[in-house]
Amino acid sequence: MEGAELRGVVAMDGPSGTGKSTVSRRLAGGLRARYLDTGAMYRAVTLGVLQAEADLADAEAITRIAERAVVSAGTDPERPEIRLDGVDVGVEVRGEAVTKAVSAVAAVPAVRAILVARQQQIIAEALEAEVGIVVEGRDIGEVVAPDAGLKIYLTADAGVRARRRRAQDSAQGRDASIDEIQADVRRRDEFDSTRATSPLRRIADAIEVDTTELDVAGVLAVLNGLVIERGLAVARRRTAR
Repeated sequence: MEGAELRGVVAMDGPSGTGKSTVSRRLAGGLRARYLDTGAMYRAVTLGVLQAEADLADAEAITRIAERAVVSAGTDPERPEIRLDGVDVGVEVRGEAVTKAVSAVAAVPAVRAILVARQQQIIAEALEAEVGIVVEGRDIGEVVAPDAGLKIYLTADAGVRARRRRAQDSAQGRDASIDEIQADVRRRDEFDSTRATSPLRRIADAIEVDTTELDVAGVLAVLNGLVIERGLAVARRRTAR
C-alpha cells in the first residue's frame, strides 16, 4: 500500500511457524509503523532464568528474576532488537536452550503480568505519537491489546510450520531433524494452548488467516486488504525538506 501509513494497532497472534514474525515486520515496515515482538521479551526473561540456573519448575524464583530483569524491545521493523539488562541478546534468545524453556517461563502468571504491562506501555507510546504499531505474540488480541483495530490469528498446517522452522533454523546456523522440529512444534502448541494464564487460542473477534498455501507476498496482500477494510490506513504524511 504505497503512500499509506498505519494508524492504531494490529494484533497478530498464532503459533510458531506460521510466518508471523516475517509478515508482521514487513507489514509494519510497509506502513511506516512500529513493530513489537512480545515473544522476544519472554525469551529474554527465559535467558535470564537460564543464566541464573534457576529451576524451571520454581515459579517464585522465575518471578524474582523477571522482576529484576530490565528487558527492552526495539520497535523498528527494519532493525528489531531485544536487550536484557542493557546487553543485546538478539542471537542468544533464539538458541535451542531458550526455545525449549520459554513456554515454561511464559506460563508463570507473574511473568506475564510484568511483561504485559511493559508491552502495553510500548503500545501506548506509539499511539500517543500517532504512529501505528503491529504487535505479534500469542495473547495480543485478548490480553495485551484487546482494543486493537484489527486482530489476526495466523495458522498453518503443522507439517508446513515444522518445515518453515527448519528452514529458519538452518539459515541461522542451527541444525535439527524435521522429526525433532515437528515434535517441538507439537510440544509448544500443547503447552501454549493449555496453560492456565492467557492460553494460545483464536478469540471470537480475530480474523483467521491460513498461511499454509500462501507465500509472504500472499499473506501481506490479505493483511493489507484487511487494514484498508478496517479504516486503519491513512495517507502518508509528507516530511519537511
